Amino acid sequence: MIQYDTLIEGLNHGAYTSRLAVFYAEDTPRQEKRLIQTAQLFSDFFGHTKGGFELFSAPGRSEICGNHTDHNRGKVMAAAINLDAVAVAKKRDDLRITVKSAGHEPDDIYVSDLTPSEMETGRSAAMIRGVCAGFVERGCHIGGFEAATMSDVLGGSGLSSSAAFEVLIGTILNHFYNDGQVPPLVIAQIAQYAENRFFGKPSGLMDQTACSVGGFVRIDFGDAARPVVEKVDFDFDTCGHALCVVDSGGSHANLTEDYGLVRGEMEAAARALGKSVLRELSLKAVLAEIPGLRETLGDRAVLRALHFFAENERVDRMAAALARGDFEAFKSIILESGRSSFMYNQNVYTGKPPQEQPVSLALALSETALGGRGAWRVHGGGFAGTIQAFVPLDMLEGYRGAMEAVFGPGSCYVLRVRAQGGSKLLD
Repeated sequence: MIQYDTLIEGLNHGAYTSRLAVFYAEDTPRQEKRLIQTAQLFSDFFGHTKGGFELFSAPGRSEICGNHTDHNRGKVMAAAINLDAVAVAKKRDDLRITVKSAGHEPDDIYVSDLTPSEMETGRSAAMIRGVCAGFVERGCHIGGFEAATMSDVLGGSGLSSSAAFEVLIGTILNHFYNDGQVPPLVIAQIAQYAENRFFGKPSGLMDQTACSVGGFVRIDFGDAARPVVEKVDFDFDTCGHALCVVDSGGSHANLTEDYGLVRGEMEAAARALGKSVLRELSLKAVLAEIPGLRETLGDRAVLRALHFFAENERVDRMAAALARGDFEAFKSIILESGRSSFMYNQNVYTGKPPQEQPVSLALALSETALGGRGAWRVHGGGFAGTIQAFVPLDMLEGYRGAMEAVFGPGSCYVLRVRAQGGSKLLD
């Protein structure tokens, strides 16, 4: 525990710089200022600075491969990124949790009641209550705390701001009341439970796992109750590339049906062959039944099924490429994944109206700017929103300029992969 004045003085005078550099690298000076702002938010809102404080962080994430496969118990590759949610927090001696997030109304709840509330659906209070309920269901301890939080994981950017917040709350509870002994994967499962049952969003486990575990992670959802998570040993800072996420400016409004049809058509193909999800089948079995599937479901369902099997195989090859340090092979697989999403899974544009295809345009411009050296693909759910690109550092400014000339200033986020997941920042 750190006293408030000691924390502020240490952040102002570099006492924690070497420790924070483990998380933030060359961005540490800016992050020290941000942590001071978070501590001042705590002081301004709660009106006191007595007692011991702790600093916590949970990163956002970027999907790397496995586009639209997790819902059919497939395989995915994801990575934590250097954008994060941070908290300055202090324990209480009761069951009251109060969280003041910068730019938002405070959440003030008593976690003696751990049942879902319809009034909290879609609000951060639901995530807090749900995370506490998940801890209790697994035999872990909970208690009260006060926290001020700030997040630079941009909402709506496909970088999982909600998962970062859930993992942040779980990380606080883990260190305050469980001696830091709850494993990262369990915190991820608790966070998903909170989002599904309390917040009201039927997300998969990929987002929370990447945020909680950190680094590159390969996740196999073959057994949905016990997914296999492998942290892939690769130091992104040595590869000579930046990870860019470009916001193409397309709206996600009215896309619920499009997203649902990706999963629905994959599962319809599985049901037509006597199974509930595609993971219970083989590619060979699907290929043998294509004539019948075309007749009953149409061509797009077949194409999406073919994408599923090929994408699973790509995840395995990608993990192997990173493990042996072959970044050129990694980029080649990124391009394969992007082409498959465009041609087979068909989640790059919706065609409603057909004149609007911002994601397709962003991919085309990336190919023009990076052809032969970088890699690019649709990012996340698709149809609108963001693309992902791995850009050689010597091409970064030119690439960012080309993207922002079309999609606007600030549309190209330059990121790095962060090795650490949900963490206590200072020892």
